[in-house]
Amino acid sequence: MRLLLIIATVLTGILNGDYNATKLSVAEQDSILNVQKDDVQGTRYRLERENEEQIFRHSFVADWYVVDTMRHTRKQLGQGVSGLETERVRDAVMSPNGRYVAFAIGNNLYIHKCDFGTEVAVTKDTDPDWINGVADWLYEEEFATTALFAWSPDSKQLAYVRMDEHEVPTFSWDVYITNDQSPITYPQYPHSESLRYPKSGCQNAKAVVCIYDIATKGIVTLNELADERLNDGYIPRLRWTESGELLALRLNRDQTKMEVFSCNAKSTVCHPLYKEESKQYFIDYSLFDEWKWLSDGRFIVLSEKDGWRRAYLYSAQGMELKALTPADIDVTALYAVNEKTQTLYYQAATTPATRDIYALNLKKDVITQLTTGEGMHSARFSEDGKRYIDCFQSFDTPNRYTLYDIKKGQAVNGRVLLDNADLAATWAANGLPEPQMININGLEAMLLSPITNHQSPLVLMHYSGPASQRVLNRWRKRFEYALVEAGYAVLIVDTRGSDCKGRAWRNETYMSLGQKEAEDLIAAAQWAAQQPGIDGDRMAILGWSYGGYQTLYTMSQPNHPFKAGVAIAPVTDWKLYDTGYTERYMRRPQVNHRGYEDASLLNKAADLTGAALIIHGTGDDNVHVQHTMQYIDALVRAGKQFEMQLYPDDNHFLRKGNNAQHMHNRVLLFLEKNLKP
Repeated sequence: MRLLLIIATVLTGILNGDYNATKLSVAEQDSILNVQKDDVQGTRYRLERENEEQIFRHSFVADWYVVDTMRHTRKQLGQGVSGLETERVRDAVMSPNGRYVAFAIGNNLYIHKCDFGTEVAVTKDTDPDWINGVADWLYEEEFATTALFAWSPDSKQLAYVRMDEHEVPTFSWDVYITNDQSPITYPQYPHSESLRYPKSGCQNAKAVVCIYDIATKGIVTLNELADERLNDGYIPRLRWTESGELLALRLNRDQTKMEVFSCNAKSTVCHPLYKEESKQYFIDYSLFDEWKWLSDGRFIVLSEKDGWRRAYLYSAQGMELKALTPADIDVTALYAVNEKTQTLYYQAATTPATRDIYALNLKKDVITQLTTGEGMHSARFSEDGKRYIDCFQSFDTPNRYTLYDIKKGQAVNGRVLLDNADLAATWAANGLPEPQMININGLEAMLLSPITNHQSPLVLMHYSGPASQRVLNRWRKRFEYALVEAGYAVLIVDTRGSDCKGRAWRNETYMSLGQKEAEDLIAAAQWAAQQPGIDGDRMAILGWSYGGYQTLYTMSQPNHPFKAGVAIAPVTDWKLYDTGYTERYMRRPQVNHRGYEDASLLNKAADLTGAALIIHGTGDDNVHVQHTMQYIDALVRAGKQFEMQLYPDDNHFLRKGNNAQHMHNRVLLFLEKNLKP
């Protein structure tokens, strides 16, 4: 009965988002800061969308409209393309001059001319394995992008990435439920869905950069960027400078070399502006998103080439001028540059678990910390760098938004826009404990202990993947609190390879995933077993995705102390996972055979000890259910017993219908059976 009450109160509230902090919308922040957006909102034409339908993690299709604020009309995109009137639009971006909209339908690009309401096709491929301007599954999942097209600043050219997927292997899965909404339809025969999915060591899509000219309707290809196709490289970012040069980021297949090319749209000549290469580590492509350009052509780079994520000033010709930020702290975001005062504003990890906002005077090299209050500070700056909104959160403080003016390098006149005080009070009334921050032999961790006089069983929760973090001083009220309410102590641990402790720490597990993380999780559990109030004989470990993989890997070690473990959507063999992620940290199996074999759970099935619950969605497009199927076959062959829960047709996040509630109940029941006396 007590368990049912827990599920009906705390868990339901968490799953329904009742304990999520209210946020200021991007539009509200833009209005406060007077930010001019790329889609030129507030001019004659603006974009609106509705009826979104998710495709994968980031991508969606929707009904997009161009609103004419002068004539008070609203025209739907795609209706001027013959034969595609019923198709839905995937991505839409307005040109800088506000007169055109580039958008994608299927695997082709189109342009809507706002002044005339007409539409023209940029590309006309009928073969679905040619993709123009939108990301394939791999680029979306592992390079966090959906739109691979960009307008020139004068709105005269549209650059885009064109991908050839013909040689990429296809993965397919069965779909068992035709309609998962009421009334539910169960077909007599399942049907199959498929996508191009390059697994480790297999062929990637081949990418080139093209530029479409609005006036001539001609397309040119930047052939100088195509050389990496032979090595299955990546082109995950396009960006125009204010001077009209196109920047293209190119990675080699192993992601150990990153080049940024500056390309002339008319001559198609490209020259390398920036190059970074490592024989020891992977290169973090995402830092390119933080780069800032100054009006004189100089630019500020974020790189970890010297061991920490630091900001560097470069000349317009690509020559490093000087390092800007210290060598013992990871910069996590570059926000804005006020050229009048020569000030760079950025975010950095003051400690691994906290973030603060800093101002750096580029002339005097003087750094000023703008934020106070221990926790997570993030910011939105006005274009002139004179004002910013500080979003602060911590264990006991939900999102609090404060508007600041900056005078003489200092933040002044703070005005709270939204404080979520009512939410904080509502949560505090639950009487649940706040996490205790601890360090276990160099590992960042936090402990949640139930309020009881008895020895409590413990659940160790983790993710453990490279460059990830779970131990952060932030407002996050999720399943761990349902566990605490149910009487469990919860220990959350970041293992070696986690973020914001320098590049060497981030790369501790490079080329050999699994073993060091397992050693760290076991050491953390052994530490917990010695703490007062924790029963070291009743401990479990729980993880999702990479965390699911690491849970099973750890339970396959001879000295692990866990009586039970829960693995949700686990990777079980890295040869089954995609190229972009796996090879970033393991390189290809053809050159790291030993690393892949040592990391495979299929080779460790006979070593698994303790009660195991494996959970997976059969429609997982990310970590395919194939991982679990092959692993349970290995367990059966080894004579190992286990528990299993499948969710038909659900994806990696298990949110369809009642699945999330059911899954968390299933986990609670499993823990109740294996850890409670």
